[in-house]
Amino acid sequence: MLLHLIRHGETTFNAEGRIQGQHDTPLSPLGLRQAQAVAAAFDRRPIQRVFSSPLSRALETARPLAGRAGVDVRTDERLKELNAGVFQMLLPSEMAERFPEATACWRSHDPDFRIPGGESRRQLMQRGEAVLRDVAATGLEAAAVVAHGGLLTAALKALLGIPAERNPFMLYNGSISTVEWGPPLRLLTLNEIDHLRTPDGASATRLGDL
Repeated sequence: MLLHLIRHGETTFNAEGRIQGQHDTPLSPLGLRQAQAVAAAFDRRPIQRVFSSPLSRALETARPLAGRAGVDVRTDERLKELNAGVFQMLLPSEMAERFPEATACWRSHDPDFRIPGGESRRQLMQRGEAVLRDVAATGLEAAAVVAHGGLLTAALKALLGIPAERNPFMLYNGSISTVEWGPPLRLLTLNEIDHLRTPDGASATRLGDL
């Protein structure tokens, strides 16, 4: 099975560097353009189904893709972003000011530190791995999963055996990463963004946060 993992397009929270977590935010104008570019990128990559987080920013990215490919979108609550608890909707500077101890613990990359009112990195890895394994178990030849940067990186770490305390990569808004489901499982591409480039060669993306 080929599993294409897509991070949703940009939101205004991404542009501001504000923590979204599971707060439901729509795509920005740039994010809507990125969603169309993602859909066009699959004209030469046949897929049989699109799985999506139910949050608006993911669904607004998934629907153009599914419509262009002529397939269904199926949502799964487990594809939601990290539950960022008390950090949700804050800027990093606001996090540090309001919750200095919790912010220090989070920035230490302790995988078992649970954000007050939210989740830990390890919990996110377990949730992400479980949902992707269930998608793979459908027996489809090719599918797309539209979700969030934190969720997808956590799931990839779990599947690839990367230690929970390490965070070696992030995903761009509108990026595509492709896994060939094994055995053995192989990461074929990571963070593809060529489809987001404008005619003059500029990149229509920014590296966002949760």
